[in-house]
Amino acid sequence: MRTFLTRALIALTITTIGAFAADNSIGTWKLNAEKSKYTPAPGPVKSLTVTREAADGGAKVTTTGERADGTPINATYTVKYDGKDVQVTGNSPYDTIAVKEVNVNTLTEERKKTGGPYRATSRVAISGGAKTMTVTAKGTDTDGKAFTYTFVFDKQ
Repeated sequence: MRTFLTRALIALTITTIGAFAADNSIGTWKLNAEKSKYTPAPGPVKSLTVTREAADGGAKVTTTGERADGTPINATYTVKYDGKDVQVTGNSPYDTIAVKEVNVNTLTEERKKTGGPYRATSRVAISGGAKTMTVTAKGTDTDGKAFTYTFVFDKQ
């Protein structure tokens, strides 16, 4: 009986640790344009949906939407939260991204375009009981001009 209780307690502990170590960014997120800000205005996107799926030590991220000029957005990458650059495929202003996990509700990102002026750093914060994702970024766009933005996403 004591062995059974010990094993049950160990299993419960492992499950609890796993639950607290969950990545709260996992899910489908839709841009809330009314709550978002981009400087210089106007913003570069009309719509944006980010789907984040759990992957080994990180996430598989698919971004779809439409730019302000009507061009479709479709980019994908799979990243570990180790701060190392990974390739981004699809049509995106950047072709590499590196992500670090600060905690289950916060990520930091570095995005770059190889051979181009695009560079950005951002902070991803999950709040509101994991119902809101806020991405705050600053950097240099594809034309070499400085930008900042705060994109607010609602979990779907």
